[in-house]
Amino acid sequence: MKKIILVVGGITILSFLFIKCMPEKEPVKPPNILYIMSDDHAFQAISAYGGSHLRTPNIDRIAREGAIFNRSFVTNSICAPSRAVLLTGKHSFINGKVDNIHPFNWDQDNFPKILQRNGYQTAMIGKIHLDGIPQGFDFSMVLPGQGHYYNPDFLIEGERKRFEGYVTDIITETTLDWLKNKRDPDKPFCVLYHQKAPHRNWKPAPEYLTLFDDTTFMPPENFFDTYEDRGSAAKEQEMQIDGHMQWGHDFKMRTSPEGEETRFGNELKRFNEEQLEQWLAAYTPKNEAMKAANLTGKALAIWKYNRYIKDYLRTIKSVDDGVGEVLDYLDESGLAENTIVIYTSDQGFYLGEHGWFDKRFMYEESFRTPILMRYPKEIRPGTQINQLIQNLDFAPTFLDYAGVEIPADFQGESFRQIVSGEKSEWRDAIYYTYYEYPSVHMVKRHYGVRTDRYKLMHFYYDIDEWEMYDLEKDPQEMKNIYDDPEYAQVKELMHERLVEMQEKYGDSKENDEAFLEAYLESMKERNK
Repeated sequence: MKKIILVVGGITILSFLFIKCMPEKEPVKPPNILYIMSDDHAFQAISAYGGSHLRTPNIDRIAREGAIFNRSFVTNSICAPSRAVLLTGKHSFINGKVDNIHPFNWDQDNFPKILQRNGYQTAMIGKIHLDGIPQGFDFSMVLPGQGHYYNPDFLIEGERKRFEGYVTDIITETTLDWLKNKRDPDKPFCVLYHQKAPHRNWKPAPEYLTLFDDTTFMPPENFFDTYEDRGSAAKEQEMQIDGHMQWGHDFKMRTSPEGEETRFGNELKRFNEEQLEQWLAAYTPKNEAMKAANLTGKALAIWKYNRYIKDYLRTIKSVDDGVGEVLDYLDESGLAENTIVIYTSDQGFYLGEHGWFDKRFMYEESFRTPILMRYPKEIRPGTQINQLIQNLDFAPTFLDYAGVEIPADFQGESFRQIVSGEKSEWRDAIYYTYYEYPSVHMVKRHYGVRTDRYKLMHFYYDIDEWEMYDLEKDPQEMKNIYDDPEYAQVKELMHERLVEMQEKYGDSKENDEAFLEAYLESMKERNK
């Protein structure tokens, strides 16, 4: 460094030298993003939400070290549309993926593509349930369609390959391998780590085949719901545990109690010799004991509930194990401090409420989805979020954290300042649509609006029925108050909010008519 004493005074020289010796600040590194999504994981089956059937210590850890969202919802409670909303930040009637039948247009923009353009390395590992090769990812390894629990096939950059083992473990191992060995450590990463479990038909891992064998779970108090004070949609669905589940596919029997062959034997052909031996050793004695008991009526219904809920929870145990492995790696590698971790599901699920399994309805158990989030730099441990958050908000939130401009056509909002506690003002209503009817489970088409306290729904297409619920007085949604004169003013206000939501998001009757025509054409092609 040259001395310049003769040019300036001594004080200036000293200041100059001091400034030059100061270390340069390191540029702020964009946060990594680890988005963990399971399939059909009900908030009731997470112990952080008060679920009592199963402890989920690793998923709970995200809430304990970060935030838990108490009022988080989807825009369309069915697998593929929910995932399309996640990627695009737009409602189903805008991004075009309204049901599990319509194709998804990967050419449209999505948040991983935007992150890629801004220096992120991205990966999609596990279940996406959207046809076509995923766009926006430097690496993709996805299940074709629903995938298999045992010895699953994966599409690696579009090339099909079979893996020996259990699907949950394979997805976790691949995610860890990418994080440890495949990514560029000089780039921020965004990984979508998506489990198949606990999607139907709930085949547990070998180590959990007998978990809960010594336990009998009692079903929810409205398990034997008769659907009085509700409309046609609740009465005409086909998703009852005691009525619509199958002896083979759901209850894991090769022959029914009446001695008829089921098709479950075909599913067992995928198992290798060791897996099959373990499976039969676990399930054959249980199945034979059930048949010998000659159960009928409510006793039989409760057995069916137990077979369902135990298998469902057993698959979640493996998911929770995987979350623990990944969280441990982030801690051990020093990545945890600058990594956003989110655990969620593609929608909620019925665990016997109203006697049901599956989802689809705007009733709370399927409409509401769990979200747990950790980011040590901005989220205080034990944070509770009570605002109305939707999966529509993930895409803009991730871009906000990445310091990237959020596209004007994204319909969600960033909840970054909500979860950090910088602001509390937020939307006071959310909008929902469901289109897949007539189809599996026969849940009628409907749309609706929910506020903090009330919910208004319109079931349409082959019926024209309205339902409204006071969620404060009737959280289980057992009594439709739409025609109750005491709620006349509330009904009027809710109709106004519904119109506001439809105008805000650009929904219209014309949208639905166009989708209906395309849906009927696609069903004709499918049935040829």
